[in-house]
Amino acid sequence: MSNVTGSHRLPQPVLIVDDEPDLCELLGITLQRMQIPSQAVHSLAAAKEALAATPFALCLADLRLPDGDGLELVAWLQERHPGLPVAVITAHGNVESAVRALKLGAFDFLSKPLDLANLRRVVSQALRSAPRTNHGRVLLGASGPMQALRTLVARVARSQAPIHISGESGSGKELVARLIHDSGPRRDGPFVAVNCGAIPAELLESELFGHKRGAFTGAIADHKGLVQTAEGGTLFLDEVADLPLHMQVKLLRVIQERTLRPVGGTSEIAVDVRWLSATHRDLEQAIANSQFREDLYYRINVIEIRVPPLRERVEDLLELVDHVLTRLAGEQGRPVPSLSREAQNRLASYPFPGNVRELENILERALAFSEGSTVTAEELQLRTTVGSLPVATPGAGLPPGVMPGATSTGTMTDQLADLERTAILQALEKSRWNRTAAAQLLGLTFRQLRYRIAKLGLVDSVPPDPR
Repeated sequence: MSNVTGSHRLPQPVLIVDDEPDLCELLGITLQRMQIPSQAVHSLAAAKEALAATPFALCLADLRLPDGDGLELVAWLQERHPGLPVAVITAHGNVESAVRALKLGAFDFLSKPLDLANLRRVVSQALRSAPRTNHGRVLLGASGPMQALRTLVARVARSQAPIHISGESGSGKELVARLIHDSGPRRDGPFVAVNCGAIPAELLESELFGHKRGAFTGAIADHKGLVQTAEGGTLFLDEVADLPLHMQVKLLRVIQERTLRPVGGTSEIAVDVRWLSATHRDLEQAIANSQFREDLYYRINVIEIRVPPLRERVEDLLELVDHVLTRLAGEQGRPVPSLSREAQNRLASYPFPGNVRELENILERALAFSEGSTVTAEELQLRTTVGSLPVATPGAGLPPGVMPGATSTGTMTDQLADLERTAILQALEKSRWNRTAAAQLLGLTFRQLRYRIAKLGLVDSVPPDPR
C-alpha cells in the first residue's frame, strides 16, 4: 500500500489481476512509488469478488488467467462497472489480442516485458479519465442519430483505442475528433490535426515523422514532425485515405511499434499519441481498388464512428440554423434575424450535399445580403442543381410517376424523404435503371443506394438491374 502520510487523501486503489507473483510485486512497487495504493488478486473469480466489495480507480489485468480469459473480465467490467478503466497486459507481440481488448472497451494495453515508463503513463492517463468540459464544443441536435453519436463519443473518449470517423464532407468529423480529445484523459495534451491530402507526397514523411539536419537539400536543422508534436495528446489524421501507399506502410509501423525514425535518423524515438483518423471516402472500396492497405485499415479502425449527413437528421435543421445565425450575428454586432416561412421550406427541401459546412456558408452569405430582420428565400441563393440532378423546389411540377418533392406542408423529415425519392428515381431513370450508374450520379456507393431504396419504400417501384 502507499506510504503517503499527512493530510493528503489517498486515491482509490488499483486492482491488479495476474497469476504471476513477481509481476504483481513489480506492479505494486511501481504504483507505490506513484503514491497509489493497490490490491492484487490472481484469478478471474477473485477479481470479480474484489470488484464487488471495493471501489477501484483502475484495473490492470493479464489476458491469461488460470480460470478464464482476461477478455471476459473486460466485457464483464463494461457491463457491471462501465466507468472503471481497465488496461490489459498482453504477451509480447500479441497485437491481435490487444486490439480485441480495445474493441471490447479496454482503456489501453501493456506488453510484456513491462516498460515501467509506459506503465506509469497508462496509469496516470487512466486516473485522469473522468469526464470534463468540452471547451464550448457541442454536437447539436435532438434527433436519434445525434443522441446516439453523443453517447458513443462519451463512451469511447476514455479509451485509448484508435478511432476512425467516417462521414461525408462537411458533416462534422473534426468536431467529433476534438470532442473525443477534450473528453478524454489526454485533454491537457495537444490536439494536432493533419490534412493528409493537403501535404505534397514528397514532403509527407518529413512533415509527419520529422527529419535530421542534412537529411536532404534544405534540411539545415533538425525538424520535429507532427507525430512528435502531438506527444502526450491526440493526432487526428483527416482524409487518411489520401495517404500514398508507401506512407501507409510507414504509418502502420509507427502505430504498431509506437516508435518512429525521422528522415535521416539512425535511431528510433518512442511516441505516445492517441490515433484518430477520418475520411469521407469508402475505405472498404479503396481497399478493394488496392488504394488503401487492409492491415492499416484494421489498425486505425479499431472503433468506427459514423457521423450522419444533415439529410439524415433534418429535424435538427432549425436548431442548427438558430445556432449559426446567433453566432454570425454576434460576430457582426447585429440583431439575430429570423427566417421567412418560404426560406424555411426551401432549406427543408434542399439536400445539403455539403452538410453542416454548406449550411453555415449559405447562412453567412444570406446574412451579408440581408438588410432587414428576416432572411428571405431569395437571399439564401440555394443551388438549383446538385451534381447533374436538379434540386426540387416547393410546388414545382415533376415528371409523371415521380413522387412530389417538398412543399410547405408536412414535417421536414417527410419533405426530405420525398426529395430523396425524387432524386433516386430521376437518377435511375437517367441511367436506364442501372443501379451502379445511378449510385455514381448521386455520389453514393451501390450499398448506400440499395439501403435508401429499401428505407424509402421504393423496392416495388424500381425494376431489377438490366441484364
